[in-house]
Amino acid sequence: MALENKNLKKGAPASYGARDITVLEGLEPVRKRPGMYIGSTGVDGLHHLIWEVVDNSIDEALGGFCNRIEVTLEPKNIVTIKDNGRGIPVEKHHQTKKSALETVMTMLHAGGKFGGAGYKVSGGLHGVGVSVVNALSIWLKAEVRRDGGVYVQEYSQGKSRKPVRKTGSSKETGTTISFEPDWTVFDRGVSFSWNTILKHLRQQAYLTKGVRVIFKDERRREKQKNYHFYFEGGIKSYVYFLNQGKEIKNEKIFTWKKKRKRLMLKSLCNILTAIKNTFLLLPIIFIRLRAGRI
Repeated sequence: MALENKNLKKGAPASYGARDITVLEGLEPVRKRPGMYIGSTGVDGLHHLIWEVVDNSIDEALGGFCNRIEVTLEPKNIVTIKDNGRGIPVEKHHQTKKSALETVMTMLHAGGKFGGAGYKVSGGLHGVGVSVVNALSIWLKAEVRRDGGVYVQEYSQGKSRKPVRKTGSSKETGTTISFEPDWTVFDRGVSFSWNTILKHLRQQAYLTKGVRVIFKDERRREKQKNYHFYFEGGIKSYVYFLNQGKEIKNEKIFTWKKKRKRLMLKSLCNILTAIKNTFLLLPIIFIRLRAGRI
């Protein structure tokens, strides 16, 4: 005699088959379940949009291709992140038959960090960052300075409005991403916090020595402010910062480094003084150590 499943809910569908499986294409999964990609639709998820774009610039810096990153909060809740890295490729991609820029911006798991020689080290969290930011933005504009030209493409909720177009020439290189979050996705009342972004960018600047990070708040004309970070000491400077106002056992922070087959290793003494503050940052620190950038 078959056993009766007492956990069955009354009124539940009688069958569960292939027709019940939903397939979401492109960036639809991101808009359907944004929390799976940015953690939440609250204030943390909102700021994660900035972290994802900044991570791309940091990866360029880790590779030695970028030494300047600018983050600007503009009126109407628009955020702009600009770097002087190599610039996202714009030529046609051999698989998608679209511009590499459009491929990166509109497809999950598309980028230069999954193979090839584009990036030896990456500090990104899961490799879907900029396309997720695009999906959760009501408007996004990508500007690339590369190969002597300036290339632009605009998007809305993850979909391109027009093909990539060349708008001018430039001797510079780099990528500028400007976006306005789709506020229908996020919790009511959330907004970008100067202090939250400032703290995050300070940490990134400490952990990526030799990179100038500039943060500007231009949302209100009468209350504009900006902050610059630049640390030659890398993690050593960060430990000094965390030790401020505390009783420390050693005045000098001992560091040791050795280069071998392009790998730089460092040993830090005195890190225990700041371990409570840096525990969550240890994975990022190890990535920076392997890249030889701190």
